[in-house]
Amino acid sequence: MFKSGPSYSKLKTNLRLAINRLKLLEKKKTELAQKARREIADYIQLNKFDRARIRVEHIVREDYLVEAMEILEMYCDLLLARFGLIQTQKEIDEGLEECIASIIWATPRLGDVAELRPVLEQLSLKYSKEYADTCRNNSNGKVNEKLIHKLDVHAPPKMLVERYLIEIAKTYNVDYEPDQSLLQYDEVLAAEGMLLDFGEQPNSRGTDVKDKAGLPVMNPQQPSYPAAPVVQGYSPPLPLPHAPPAGILYPNSQPSSGPPYPNGPANHAPPFTMPPAGKNLYTSIPCFDSL
Repeated sequence: MFKSGPSYSKLKTNLRLAINRLKLLEKKKTELAQKARREIADYIQLNKFDRARIRVEHIVREDYLVEAMEILEMYCDLLLARFGLIQTQKEIDEGLEECIASIIWATPRLGDVAELRPVLEQLSLKYSKEYADTCRNNSNGKVNEKLIHKLDVHAPPKMLVERYLIEIAKTYNVDYEPDQSLLQYDEVLAAEGMLLDFGEQPNSRGTDVKDKAGLPVMNPQQPSYPAAPVVQGYSPPLPLPHAPPAGILYPNSQPSSGPPYPNGPANHAPPFTMPPAGKNLYTSIPCFDSL
């Protein structure tokens, strides 16, 4: 009996179908989660906190599931983008090892996505059933750790549930007093409490006004750049007088009576003067007299 190989056309078709199915489920579960948040706000307003916490745990699980579906959708898209490597190489490519192992591991845990089962079958035919069994148990440690966390069956932490209740109450403007015994272990609130308080000292921009976050607000009338240093005994140079060069006459100006270059070389050209009235300019120049 001959061993049958994988059907690449079937694998590609089911990868595309799985992507469409995952997108539909993500959209549907997100819309249902938004409606459930409105119900939880009503429970908080009616002081039914225990029931609200149970509903929040369900929302947390759905949010985790949506995030896991997004990861699988990305992996299916990656297989389609690198489908040529699957067809040409007999051994699994290193860049696709985590992707393929994660799909094989997550397929039995996602019963709503039936299109992933043919994908699992074709990958098992391509890389052997022994490799598929290894990925199902994550014996090789190649499955995405974030995907494992999102599909974990354990209940979410109580601190996370409390944070969900705070955000839902804030979104729908419902009064809610959180459990301080749980929030004292919250890393976010602990980090906010570790912020240093520098008091109301004036900042470098000349103002002690601060915003809601405690950061200084710049005064628009105060320049942000430092002032120029003042040097004792220094005065800026005076501007030079604007005078025409020697021998050049500007309109309504009189020629200078002194030498054009009092401190310059002796072999300099004589200054140019305008000819008398009624005399041609060119005939007054010595080089033109011989013409």
